Amino acid sequence: MCNKKVAAVTLGCKLNYAESSSILQGLVEGGWVACGPEEGADLLIVHTCAVTGQAEQKCRQKIRQLIRRNPECRVAVIGCYAQLSPEVLGGIEGVDAVFGNKEKFDLDRYLAVAKGGRSALPAVAAGSVSRLQTASPGCSPPAGSGRTRAFLKIQDGCDYLCAYCTIPLARGRSRSIEPEDVLRQAHRLAGSGYREIVLSGVNTGDYRSGGVDFPALLRMLEEVPVSRIRISSLEPDMLSPAFLQVVGSSARIVPHFHLPLQSGSDPVLRAMRRRYTAEGYRRAVHALREVLPGCAVGADVMVGYPGEEEEDFQAMYGFIEQLPLSYLHVFSCSVRPGTLLGRQVAGGERLRVNPKETARRSALLVELGERKAREFALSRIGSRQMVLFEEGYGGYTPEYLRVVVEPPDGGEPLAGKELPVHVEGLGEGLQLHARLLS
Repeated sequence: MCNKKVAAVTLGCKLNYAESSSILQGLVEGGWVACGPEEGADLLIVHTCAVTGQAEQKCRQKIRQLIRRNPECRVAVIGCYAQLSPEVLGGIEGVDAVFGNKEKFDLDRYLAVAKGGRSALPAVAAGSVSRLQTASPGCSPPAGSGRTRAFLKIQDGCDYLCAYCTIPLARGRSRSIEPEDVLRQAHRLAGSGYREIVLSGVNTGDYRSGGVDFPALLRMLEEVPVSRIRISSLEPDMLSPAFLQVVGSSARIVPHFHLPLQSGSDPVLRAMRRRYTAEGYRRAVHALREVLPGCAVGADVMVGYPGEEEEDFQAMYGFIEQLPLSYLHVFSCSVRPGTLLGRQVAGGERLRVNPKETARRSALLVELGERKAREFALSRIGSRQMVLFEEGYGGYTPEYLRVVVEPPDGGEPLAGKELPVHVEGLGEGLQLHARLLS
C-alpha cells in the first residue's frame, strides 16, 4: 500500500481539471495521500496546456517555479504540451518524467517516478489514443479538497480540424464515454456531496455514444440529485433544436454558456475552417437568449490571425459590439507547428499581422469585453439570485457571477450551501455585493 503524498497543479481547460481530478482520485484509492503543492509532496504532477504559444510559456514558467519551491519533490509533467513537446519539457532541470495523453492515466508510472530514477518518456502519437481514457470510475477530487463543484469528463478529442488548432494532434479524434458510465460517475459525485457538476470535453456538444447524443445525455442527467449542471464549452453549430429544448426546460442546467467565436469576419472564419458564419453565430446566441432570457453567453475571440486585415477586425468589433454577450476571452493568434496555419505561414500563403497591430486590436477587444461584463453584472443589481457558496461567504450565481455577502449572525460558514440573496451593488473585480434572504 502506497503512503506517499501527491499534489497536482493544473493549467489550461476544464477538461484538464477533470482529468487531474480523476488521476488524483485513482491515486488516493491506491493509497496515496493528496496534499497541496506546498505541503511536502513526494510527487508533484503538473498538467499542461498547449493551446497557444503563450500557454506553453506559462507552463514552462510554472514548472520552473514549482521546482524552485519544491527542490526535493519528484515532478511528473503531463497533458497536451507533454504530448506535443516531450523533449522540451524533459529538458527542464528538475523534471523527472513526461507522460503523454495516454500514459498519464497509467497510475503505476507515478509510483515509479516517486521512488526515483529519471523516466522522461516520449509521448505516444495522439492517433494511437483510440479509447477515451480515464484513470478511475469517478472524476471527483479527493476527500478534503472541497465538495462544491466537480468536473466530469464526458468526451475527448476533436474532429473539426480547425486550421490553427493543435488539439487533434494532442488528443486525437472525437470519442465519448459510455452514457452508463457518465451517469454512474455523476451519481457518485452527487453522493459525495457535490452540488454542481461541470460537463467537460474538448468538443462537449459532439458527445455521442451507444446511440445517445448530447441532448439525450442531458435529459438523462436530469435524474442526478445535484443543484446545478454546467456545460463547460460548446461549439456554436451544436445548438440544435433538441439541445435548445432541453436547456430551456431543464431544472438543473444553468443559464451559462461559452460559445467560441474566434472571429466575426466571414473571410477569416473560412480561413480558420470554422463551421459557421458570423450570422450563424448570431443566430445561436439569440436562440439561447430566446429560450433562457438573461442567460450568460461568453465567447473566445482571436486577434491577429495571419491575413486578418483591418476591415476584418472592424467587422469583428462591430459584430461583437451588437451581440448580447456577457464576457470575452481575448487571445492573440499563435501559429502552431504541425497545423494547417503553420504550413500556410511557412509557405507564405498567409502573412503574419504586425505584433504592434495585434496588440492594439487585442486591447480594443479586451476593453469591449470588460464593458460587456460590467453591463451584465450591473443588470443583476436589485435582483434575487441563488448563490452556491464555495468558500467563506463568497460564491456564484447560476450565470457564474461572483457574489459576496456579509457573514450571518454567529459567523456560520456558508460553503456548500445554495442560498437566496438580494444583490445590492457592484464592487471591484465585478464582484456583486448582496445580503442573505431568509
